[in-house]
Amino acid sequence: MSKLVTALGLMSGTSLDGIDVALLHTDGENIVERGPSMTFAYNDYQRALLHDALLDARIIRKREERPGNLVHVEQELTHWHVEAVRHFLAQHFAAVDVVGFHGQTVIHRPDQKLTVQLGLGKTMAQALGLPVVYDMRANDVAHGGQGAPLVPIYHRALAASITERPVVFVNIGGVSNITVVGEQGELVAFDTGPGNALLDDWAEKHTDIARDVDGAMAARGTVDVAAVEKFMAAEFFAKAPPKSLDRNSFAGFSIAGLSPDDGAASLVEVTTRSIARASEWLQQKPRVWVICGGGRHNPEIMKSLARKLHNVKTAEDFNFDGDAMEAEAWAYLAVRSLKGLPLTFPGTTKVAEPVTGGVLAKP
Repeated sequence: MSKLVTALGLMSGTSLDGIDVALLHTDGENIVERGPSMTFAYNDYQRALLHDALLDARIIRKREERPGNLVHVEQELTHWHVEAVRHFLAQHFAAVDVVGFHGQTVIHRPDQKLTVQLGLGKTMAQALGLPVVYDMRANDVAHGGQGAPLVPIYHRALAASITERPVVFVNIGGVSNITVVGEQGELVAFDTGPGNALLDDWAEKHTDIARDVDGAMAARGTVDVAAVEKFMAAEFFAKAPPKSLDRNSFAGFSIAGLSPDDGAASLVEVTTRSIARASEWLQQKPRVWVICGGGRHNPEIMKSLARKLHNVKTAEDFNFDGDAMEAEAWAYLAVRSLKGLPLTFPGTTKVAEPVTGGVLAKP
């Protein structure tokens, strides 16, 4: 039996809602023993700083560039993550072997071989006195892959407990993506379209709260069919997978003429229709859809998915944690990186052959 490694995963996703921390005991292959997890929500100042960082990052042309305020933001972001780990370990003492640090994606343009996740891995390793694996997307992009999604190999490890195949894991974060695990464990994965990002930004603009709490706005609204059809005509949806998105890939899409509630309802429809449309690219009809990520907390998103898809479940229906799953995945990927195991595959990122990734920073 391979030795189990105790890994801590840190995820700050495209939703800009906070830092997820999760503990995992794993061999980086078939054995997954899930531990406790915590979320550290961003305050208004932190979220505003990250929104500004996304704007500053638009002019990045090389990975090492940090225009505007990005040097300061990267330092601040790293400090926030260090403090999150310290608070977590103060409550859940564990002898951690390695930390998997995602960082904050500020630009993702794989067609230009460009992906940037802010986060100073060496600084974190020194501050915590622990090995840190970071920058896990870059090697895939350098080898011609999309650099996303990276969670599919962890989904396959979790799927060992699910008898229904093919099973589709749907992660609804800032962007939505799916992982299809076939009958023999084969993997297909790709981004499907917007997740919560557009809806969160819309809600914050109209309510000063960065999400549509309990789907209340969308529930009161009416879908603007013409706006949705215009959105779904985007070139991305006709493009064969694997494919991936930047958080701001659809920033040019405007629903400015709609009421706050109708806009929310229309954005929910865009998210769920995008997910449902992804099934057009699948060779076999999925037997179960497992919904993960923050989007599953929105009742209107879940109702809309239930109308469009067959056998929709939540992560919790299989005793998974749909909020901690990506952080757990980053812990799992850190262990795989240490062992030189592949993180990405032709069916998940379009890379020519399976490749490992990540940079190891030692304290």
